[in-house]
Amino acid sequence: MTASMEADTTWPAVRPEVVAEVVGGLSARLQKRLDGAAAKLAARPVERSGDDWRVAVDEEAELVLHAPGGVVVDQAGVRCGCLLAPACVHRAAAVTVCRLAEDEQEPVPPADATAGAAPEGVTTAAAPAEAGGEQPPAAAPGPDAPLTPAESAALRHLHRAAAAVLAAGVGGAGAVVQAELLRAGHRARLAGLHRPSAAAVAVVTRIRAARSGEPDHRLADLVAAVRELLELTTALVNGHGGTADLRGTARQTYAEAGGLRLYGLFSEPVLTATHAGVLTWAVDATGRLSTIAEVMPHADATAAAPQAVGAGGRAVRLGDALLSHREFSRAGLVVQGATRSANGRLGAGASVKAVRAAGAAWTAEPAAGLWAEPAATQVERALSAATVPYESRPAGSDLLFLDVTLLGAAPHGAAGPVRLLADCDGLVVALRAAHDHPGLAFRGNLALLVTAPGLRLRVIGRLERAARPELRLLAVAPAPVAPAPLAPAPDGPGQAGLHEQVGLPSLALPADRAGRVNLGLERLQTADISLPERLAGPFPQPLPGPVPERLHDPTDPVDPVGPMAPAGPAVSVRASDGSDAPDVPVHLLTRRVEQAVTGGRPALALGTGKAGTLDADGARLRAAGLATGALLLGGLCAAAGDQPRDVFGRVVADDHEAFTTAWLAAACYGEELASALCAGGWARQGEEVTSAP
Repeated sequence: MTASMEADTTWPAVRPEVVAEVVGGLSARLQKRLDGAAAKLAARPVERSGDDWRVAVDEEAELVLHAPGGVVVDQAGVRCGCLLAPACVHRAAAVTVCRLAEDEQEPVPPADATAGAAPEGVTTAAAPAEAGGEQPPAAAPGPDAPLTPAESAALRHLHRAAAAVLAAGVGGAGAVVQAELLRAGHRARLAGLHRPSAAAVAVVTRIRAARSGEPDHRLADLVAAVRELLELTTALVNGHGGTADLRGTARQTYAEAGGLRLYGLFSEPVLTATHAGVLTWAVDATGRLSTIAEVMPHADATAAAPQAVGAGGRAVRLGDALLSHREFSRAGLVVQGATRSANGRLGAGASVKAVRAAGAAWTAEPAAGLWAEPAATQVERALSAATVPYESRPAGSDLLFLDVTLLGAAPHGAAGPVRLLADCDGLVVALRAAHDHPGLAFRGNLALLVTAPGLRLRVIGRLERAARPELRLLAVAPAPVAPAPLAPAPDGPGQAGLHEQVGLPSLALPADRAGRVNLGLERLQTADISLPERLAGPFPQPLPGPVPERLHDPTDPVDPVGPMAPAGPAVSVRASDGSDAPDVPVHLLTRRVEQAVTGGRPALALGTGKAGTLDADGARLRAAGLATGALLLGGLCAAAGDQPRDVFGRVVADDHEAFTTAWLAAACYGEELASALCAGGWARQGEEVTSAP
């Protein structure tokens, strides 16, 4: 190995259209060998020299990936030294192993500075036609113009490719099936359908994560990605809703915002499979939230968490402001010539001027107004925003601003993690870490908060959609001090006041924290929590008193949650009526939806073949008042097994349209039902929090 060449355990990124072109150039015989070849190539060492990544295919042939900036932008950048090149399986295996490059959402200058110019990042390369030819990109239609013939053809192509992926499942969606979906997505992008195109790339990315067993793979995310793609193509083809939002935009657009007085709220780490950084939130004088990010790609997953934490110390890229993201989360900015996108992202153009200013406490305006909204109203806002495209979703629409009192810990299931429970105006809320990565501070901070039942906090968290109230904590601060009740005279009837009788924990932060903690970037210390003497002891301390019945998990075969030994102040929580949290067997439908994504259409058809299983599931759904769910479950299973056959009984390939329609109906029903259960869980006020000596 030369001095200019270094070993690298990662592969470069590749544009989705390059994958489609290279895999599409293989013969049918080589396409059958592609998945095996990709698995072998992924195990070989990679050497990087500048913009070239080199892999030894065998003793005589070498594979070279030319990736300026870490991204292979065309198929000429994939070269192989074997005799079959360029139509060899090695080139296709290489682009299959590489991760997919993401489109950069760069700001569009406001006004008409770009009038007449093609947007950056939008390629003008030809798109493959349905019959294998090429078509030039169509002219951009108006915002709500009807679909053009080119758009309609691209959507039909994309819908068929997505249906094929769903029918194949994760196990059957190999490199060839993925490449066809990427080809259809690229064709949609050239036709101006940017949102469906991005959804197709997201599906392929998550399928790859599932097939390779990446640690950040979540089945729920994959199901949501497939559902969104099929929803988009179905809605556009059928003309449901405004086409502007469904089409999407090539880049994030920024509009003039004039002068802004910003007050920092908090910062959170951003950690994905490909990027790491920090996102800082601020509120302006009108109460509107804005964000500014410092997120960069990472090449090594082991260094991603330190990169995200370190980004908190980087300077805010906004004008000439000389402060870091951590500092901005506690300070303020005066901005002139500000630009802001529809989802609240602040632009950092050359014309933007910003200087540092004083911040505001969470108990002072304009930040205090965020906590004035009732919890149920905030939840309704968050659930409604989830149906809006991310580019148009108001900043912070999924955040909740609550005042809570910590109750303590309760185990989740027989061997589940300990949850931190809190009281929010009589509602018991389970607090969870916003991210489970051990390199971030979330889990350690939550473990320390468990030791302080009775601690009153003002918190910011992200709503976790569940039947019982759950919140993923992002930042905390001491709650505003409520007026203490008048205590009876020492020699009078009754007992002394609560605050005189027992001490309560308090959060005493250093002066440089400005009364708040970014839970993902900063670590709480034991000295930051002042515990009364009777609370001193080993941690985690269990939740004293009986746990509400509604916190039991009906899906666990053994749920030991129940009365535990008292610890700390005598705080107890009880449910007024266990019937306020009915056992809704939504999982009977959602597990079939997930089974279709993982195992495909054949697995779903075979999985429902047990005598009486489908009838029993349908009966349980109807008994719970979910007659529509039972109908959709029966239709999904029937469509999975209803495949045409020839005269010899062999399955004939079809377009999977009936199966896809049945799956999409069941998936959308499950989504709406989950949102309704979440809203109902936050609306119930059945718990009563009492304090006793």
